[in-house]
Parts: sequence; C-alpha cells; structure tokens
Amino acid sequence: MTVTETSKKTGYEPIDASVREQYAKDGYYVIKNALDEESRAKYEEAVDKVYAEESEADRLRPDKSIHVMGYFDRNPLFLDLLTWPTTFPYVWGTMGWNIYTHHNHIDVNPPKDEPPFWNWHQDGYRQNSDIDMEPRPMFMTKICFALTDLSVPGHGQTKVIPGSHLNNTLAGRPEKEGDPIIEPEGSTEVLLEPGDAYIFDRRLWHSRSMNKSDVTRKLMFAGFTYRWIRPLDENVADQDSEWFKGLTPLQQQLLGYGPDNASFWGIKQSGWIDDEIPLRAELKERGLLDRTVPFLR
Repeated sequence: MTVTETSKKTGYEPIDASVREQYAKDGYYVIKNALDEESRAKYEEAVDKVYAEESEADRLRPDKSIHVMGYFDRNPLFLDLLTWPTTFPYVWGTMGWNIYTHHNHIDVNPPKDEPPFWNWHQDGYRQNSDIDMEPRPMFMTKICFALTDLSVPGHGQTKVIPGSHLNNTLAGRPEKEGDPIIEPEGSTEVLLEPGDAYIFDRRLWHSRSMNKSDVTRKLMFAGFTYRWIRPLDENVADQDSEWFKGLTPLQQQLLGYGPDNASFWGIKQSGWIDDEIPLRAELKERGLLDRTVPFLR
C-alpha cells in the first residue's frame, strides 16, 4: 500500500459483516499492508530509538530484548496508532465506541538460540480467573503491527490456535520441569510481511515462537478495552500534563480520560446515554451507529 492509498482512508470505513463473522469464528484477523512502507520505516526508527533509550537506562532483558509497556508518550508518532486509518475500523467495528487503550507494548526480540518452551496463554490475567462462565467475555481487541519480516517461519512469529478463544482451557501444559513440550493441536504461525498487522481477541490461545533467524523481531501492540475496565499499564497517560491537555478529545478518550465516572459507563450522570463521548459523537455524525449491532447502538 502506498502513502497515497493510506491517506485516502479515514479510519471510519465500516468493516464488512463477513470480517466480523470471521473474527468471531477464528479469534483473529490479518490486515494486509496496514502500514505503508514510509510509515513502517518511520515507526521502526521510533522503536529503535526506544530500544536505545532502554539500553542506555540499563533496562534490557538478559537476552537483550525489551517489552516496553505504556509507550504512547515516548514519541509523537505513536499517538497516530490510536486511530490509524487502516486498523481503527477493526477496533470500533468489533468493540463499539465506549473504549480506550489500556495495555500497549513494544516488543523487540533479537535472534536467540533457545530450546522449545511452553508459553501458551490467554491475555487478561484475573479476567480468566474471576469470571466463571464458558466461554468468558472478550473484553479486549488487540492490534499487532509488524515492523520486520515475519513472513517466513522461524522469525519469532506469534503462534495461535484458530477458534480457541471459545475455550477456557488448553490441554498439554507441562506439569513439571523436564516434561516434553508438545505443540497443541491446531497451532499455526501468523505470517506477516513488514507493515502487516493483525487483530486478535484477548481470549485467543497464543504463544511467542522462537526467533531463530538473523533478523531482530520488532512489533508494536495496542490493546483496546471498555472504558469501565481499569488500565493494566502503569501511567497509561499523565492526564494532568500539558502533553495530554494538548491532545484531541478523541485521543484523550482513547488514552483513558472521562469527565466523571458515569462517562466510563457510556452515560451521563442523569442516566441517559452520553452522545458527547468523542468516539460515539464521531460515529453518530458519520451515520455509523447501528441498532442491529449491540455495541454500535
């Protein structure tokens, strides 16, 4: 996709019903050419700068990797990911308007010769323990932007099991050290060209794979949840800072702002629905609210 093609998109193009159905069925969906090459290169440069800052601060992991959470204030470029025109429709199109980003991270993983490991998990932590129902609610759509080549197996791709988001458990976890590592049935790697992205339901069973290539794996993640759920990252945004006050109302919403507690529940203090919530107001003005879709009413 060229810069010109990206610029033609607004971020408010409705996703097709078939996409929503596939996402509900598989638990993930690949978005080809989410970043045009010029943007991808700029974001890689920005991520490299974050890596250099973490290295300078002696915060690299022992394997020289980083997992930097809450990164949107690290570079002005990152803010654009909140409403990136090729991916934002998949956020509000699968979750609606009462959302914000509560968990974001940059992952940089240099090549590493490591033995097989078991890292299969669902995101959500206590959401997977505190709610006793089958299946559990979705609660989060997460976007992953690939900045490096993940189109060839062995580059540290994310492994997923399509449809597994509807299962609360996954068999095969080793019970003790030394037990054999057995790949779960249905496991597949999400193969991405540089600039591709994918969204996934936080319940999808997934795992990082081993990066045995000669290419450092570089990814940006943005997780969106409902505004009545607390943030996972520390200091998602300093709402008293001049930086935060200079953002647009929609950016402020997507970074966690609300004028009062009722707003987080999508209503005014009176109990009526709040049409002034920035994303709802934008979708309403564009005629994109849809009473046939519960989260877009």
